[in-house]
Amino acid sequence: MSVEEQIREQLIAGLAPVHLEVVNESHLHSVPPNSETHFRVVLVSDAFTGKRQVARHQQVYGLLEAQIQGPVHALALHTYSPPEWQAREQPAPASPDCLGGSKAESQGAQA
Repeated sequence: MSVEEQIREQLIAGLAPVHLEVVNESHLHSVPPNSETHFRVVLVSDAFTGKRQVARHQQVYGLLEAQIQGPVHALALHTYSPPEWQAREQPAPASPDCLGGSKAESQGAQA
């Protein structure tokens, strides 16, 4: 089972989301092809109602502890309660461009 599938299954089992996006963004970073190290998660769950972002993220980190300890290097979390998600007039923010590793070095050389 892929890391992406593991993340998806853990979040579904632990938070019963009404909306879930798990996107492998590893290809946007300085990692080998077919890596599963960088993910973007948009998660809407009733479990987040009345909780601050820090508590929501801690809840997700707890569910994904094995993946975070292992192959996952970066996890961009966008967590919402259902009313917050419905009130949004746009999708969750996109991940920023990667400037790590060789990409940062090549940008510095161009400056």
